[in-house]
Amino acid sequence: MLFALNRYPVNGVDRPEKVVQPPSWLDQLWAWITAHVHLPSVLSLFALKTLLPFIHYYGKKLHRLSDGALDQYIHDQRQQLLKTGVNIINVVRNFALIREVARRELHMPHRDVQLLGGMSLMRGCMTEMQTGEGKTLTATLAAATAAMAGIPVHVVTVNDYLSKRDAELMLPIYDRLGLNVHAVVHDMSSAERRQAYRADITYCTSKELVFDYLRDMKRFENVRSPLQAHAANLQSRLSTRLLLLRGLHFAIVDEADSVLLDEARTPLILSTEDDGNHDLGLPLIHASLEMTEEFKKGEHFDIEKGVLFLTVKGKEVLSDKIAVQRRARQLHLIEKAKLEWLAHQALVAKHQIIKDRHYLVRDGKILIIDEHNGRVLSDRRWAKGLQQLLEVLEGCERTPPNVTIAQITFQRFFRRYHHLSGMTGTAKEVKKELWQTYGRPFLPVPPHQKNRRQKGNIYNFKDNHSRWEWIAQQALEKSSQGRPVLITTVNVNDSEELSALLVDSIPHHDVLNARQDNNEADVIARAGYSGSVTIATSIAGRGTDIKLDDAAKALGGLHIIAAGLHDAGRIDRQIEGRCARQGDPGSIEWAISEEDAILDELQGWHKHVGGLYKRQKKAQRLREKRHAHQRARMLRADWKSSERLGFSGRLE
Repeated sequence: MLFALNRYPVNGVDRPEKVVQPPSWLDQLWAWITAHVHLPSVLSLFALKTLLPFIHYYGKKLHRLSDGALDQYIHDQRQQLLKTGVNIINVVRNFALIREVARRELHMPHRDVQLLGGMSLMRGCMTEMQTGEGKTLTATLAAATAAMAGIPVHVVTVNDYLSKRDAELMLPIYDRLGLNVHAVVHDMSSAERRQAYRADITYCTSKELVFDYLRDMKRFENVRSPLQAHAANLQSRLSTRLLLLRGLHFAIVDEADSVLLDEARTPLILSTEDDGNHDLGLPLIHASLEMTEEFKKGEHFDIEKGVLFLTVKGKEVLSDKIAVQRRARQLHLIEKAKLEWLAHQALVAKHQIIKDRHYLVRDGKILIIDEHNGRVLSDRRWAKGLQQLLEVLEGCERTPPNVTIAQITFQRFFRRYHHLSGMTGTAKEVKKELWQTYGRPFLPVPPHQKNRRQKGNIYNFKDNHSRWEWIAQQALEKSSQGRPVLITTVNVNDSEELSALLVDSIPHHDVLNARQDNNEADVIARAGYSGSVTIATSIAGRGTDIKLDDAAKALGGLHIIAAGLHDAGRIDRQIEGRCARQGDPGSIEWAISEEDAILDELQGWHKHVGGLYKRQKKAQRLREKRHAHQRARMLRADWKSSERLGFSGRLE
């Protein structure tokens, strides 16, 4: 069937979710074949386009209804969905209804491309819509249709700002349809989260959603089936009042490639502070830092493909130093192993974890920066001693190590949804991986209007200083012409270094990064004003909608100066997508440097052969390939883990 959704019990005890078994080698082979040989997406798009006239037909009828008559129709349509479920006729009628409600409440009727996107989501596709095509409004079609059929909906976004913003922006539509909507954000209490997940539609980030799921799983630790859960609830051994989620029914993932792939390279671990039994010990931490003080890259250790390893000489020197420490401190075998491990982690902390790129120091605490969206992860900490080593290096307040309570991968979690779909502006490059990992087909939706973006030149610089001087000159020139300017940098340090240089020539400019993110909404609102200058990291990337004032549109729109390439070409495409949205004018140019960190991906003579841009693109492709291999390895390990846990009878 074109559209078919099953409705499952909606409560905290049954907690319906799909049971996913590890695939056999034949399943994996078939997934690989179908990822490379599949029906052209144009045929699927054609099938959906045939439904557009019917949606417009019903829409014309609804357009003539009074407000009172429309409210009665909303009630009748909801009863019809609850009675007969989701089918092609109900989807067509409901899309026409939601479109009419959006027209009356927001003066924003869904365009045809958004209707196609909504139908693609109902089919469970990974939908590619160009940046600026209105994915937030598109999501309301599928979310409201499922919710009106009695199916709880999770709309997953990339950060708290977007969760809250999208829920508030679309609230008038949901209110008129009789649906309640809430957003889950980081600083909510358990009671507030519980209420938010009880809503018909819940907006949340992937991390908040997964960690809340793990907290529930911890409460279900000794419960193996819904029958046991009901028995435990009757015996007061399991209080459903404490549970947060009501199962994994229907998910729409915004920026799906970022959530399902980029963030899926490491498992999500729910942990608690150590009670003292696993303490690493401050003397051992200091000893590991002292032992590696004189270690030099290329002589004692090296880094290849993101992995730090000791050379033969490094192993010999470290072995001698550990032997000295063992005799001096009378270390037993376990402490010796800890010291050896900490020495390796000390090298990682000193040479791979970079301040203002991977973390920042605020109020005497180490705060991790999310590499995908440039935001601070205030409640996250590194494991395996890295956090404690960095705290000693930075002179910060020391925190005890964490002990793992539960963990899960994004791949395993999102495969458990009975219905999973996604939207993004950059899915084409990873459509095969999305199919092989999640079994979701790719469907591109054509843009509503022709793109007016002008792509400028790529400028090469020997060092960062000369690049910053050129960018400052360009920003002054463009802003003097009345155009708003957005300068994007790869990390916090670059944004602040450039800001310091701009103080004299453009004193009134905004900076948006992990350290300066308190007024994000205000900064984004000002970024489209004529003559404004904004410096931002990837915080101003995915999901950021910069509205232009009339003067800015008349003078050529937003001009972006991108300082450096990111880890993935898809992120650079997202940066491009901040300008020339929805038919507006706009332009972008690139400034790259010989000092850009992306070049670290290249080894030996590859670092020096060819033009700078070609070398950086090659390094970017190598990093993308390495990250894809990491995800594939973790997926294989996840399947093996599932087999072991299934054999032992444990949930996770």
